[in-house]
Amino acid sequence: MLNDVICKKREELNQSIITGQDYKITYKLSIELDELISEFYRKKNVKETKEKKKSRVVYFI
Repeated sequence: MLNDVICKKREELNQSIITGQDYKITYKLSIELDELISEFYRKKNVKETKEKKKSRVVYFI
């Protein structure tokens, strides 16, 4: 899902660079890609945190 969007945005950015589009367009695509990657890692961290909480085992002595 989000991985697919990131891949598509990365391809857009690469094409922008290869074809020599205006710097403003390339910069905008770069910012959009950065935001998507940040969102991906935020969601990943939330998921990992939830999984860690579920997997805790408490031993009583």
